[in-house]
Amino acid sequence: MAERSVSIPIAENSPVSGVIHAPRTRAKRSGVAVVLGHGAGADMNAPLLVDVAERLAARGHSVLRFNFVYKELGQKAPDRPPLLEKVYEAAIAQMLEDRPERLLIGGKSMGGRIASLLAARGVRADGLLFLGYPLHPAGKRAPLRDEHLPAIPAPMLFLQGTRDPLCDLALLRPVLKRLGKRATLHVVEGGDHSLELLKSAGRTREDVLEEIDLAIDGWLKARVRPMTAATKKTTAATKKTSMRRARAD
Repeated sequence: MAERSVSIPIAENSPVSGVIHAPRTRAKRSGVAVVLGHGAGADMNAPLLVDVAERLAARGHSVLRFNFVYKELGQKAPDRPPLLEKVYEAAIAQMLEDRPERLLIGGKSMGGRIASLLAARGVRADGLLFLGYPLHPAGKRAPLRDEHLPAIPAPMLFLQGTRDPLCDLALLRPVLKRLGKRATLHVVEGGDHSLELLKSAGRTREDVLEEIDLAIDGWLKARVRPMTAATKKTTAATKKTSMRRARAD
């Protein structure tokens, strides 16, 4: 497996950093590309993102993790949603350059939510991968951040911990029921918002990462199909939009 640093151009802003994990040769690549955005309080080097990216790449997938602008600049407060979405779209365009057969988007908490907002408005996604979806503010049962999810046509995998203060499973399950077969829930028993366990849980971090890896792999094989003619049109539109924005910079 190889890692390479990339600079992702953002229209009307400075570029952001990214790292692509992929098999060294094209012959060993699966045709699956994955884009992972980080959570609000971390950057692209968050341990969960790095670990998941490395495991996905070990299975032959190409994975991009990247910074949003505010983290690139060393700031604490997240950017406004339009800029977060613009950066995520640029990251998608970066991975579409290799013309993958299937494209997964998602990430940790805020990164996953931004991916879902893009998918809900038609940006290409053959599947969405949520590493701790932030269904509601920490410790509060409302408002729920779910109103856009029904507009997403692609399959979605929610990896959620039972101790997550931003996602009460009793509130999430009815949301997923309304999504029907598009939604798959995998519960990490004892996991927090970063899917980490208490020392008293009796399981190691490696155990949890193996569980996550198997859950993603099983879902990908069972639920995520190669893109159709319709998604090819969406891909072309996404690339054209990105190119126009880059020229405007």
